[in-house]
Amino acid sequence: MTVKSEELDLLAFYSQWQVWQLLTAEERIMLQENVIFRHYEKNTAIYKEGSLPEYLMCVVRGKVMIRKEGFGGRSQIMRMINSVEMCGYRAFFAEENYVTEAVACEPTIVCLVPSHLIQKLIHQNVELACYFVKLLAVDLGESDVHTVSLTQKHIRGRLADSLLFLLQKYGYEPDGKTLNISLTREDLANLSNMTTSNAIRTLSQFATEKIVETQGRKIKIEREDVLRKIAHLG
Repeated sequence: MTVKSEELDLLAFYSQWQVWQLLTAEERIMLQENVIFRHYEKNTAIYKEGSLPEYLMCVVRGKVMIRKEGFGGRSQIMRMINSVEMCGYRAFFAEENYVTEAVACEPTIVCLVPSHLIQKLIHQNVELACYFVKLLAVDLGESDVHTVSLTQKHIRGRLADSLLFLLQKYGYEPDGKTLNISLTREDLANLSNMTTSNAIRTLSQFATEKIVETQGRKIKIEREDVLRKIAHLG
């Protein structure tokens, strides 16, 4: 569903969006005249694997998971996207179809920038082009670290890594202990490269050891120091 710009706090959004900061006054006007804002309900696909990139996307408000379907229909969550973070740009710059799928984890609003406009802005704005080069390089480094964690760490280390990743990405709720995101046990398993049953069992072990406390889909971290030690030891 398309959202009218006047319904959003665009001043707050633009002030935090790095792309906006790098544009000239003329380029900002050009962007404002061409962007589209869309609302996606929870569990709705923002883009699908195999589709052709038409826009560069930035999350205005909400949370998004980037996942890829593997063998046997099992999904692997590759990345998690927060507000004022972009997604879908790798396929756009590679001039390829998407190899992943983006799904809203909660009601989410996304800013869509048409591909022809991004191409024009990059060709005339060197700072913007350099920004995307750096962004892709940072993503590659994080992907390398994530791959090592998923392939070499034991189950406890992988789950601890995932919980700390969610903490780093979304932070705590006002109580200072509860992760500010709700994921199913299946999603947590797909983020940690393990079966759902192993994720449930390992999370239960963490709860028994008073490292975390679970309340439905909510996870409260009681001993962040212990969780970091488990992640470090692998």
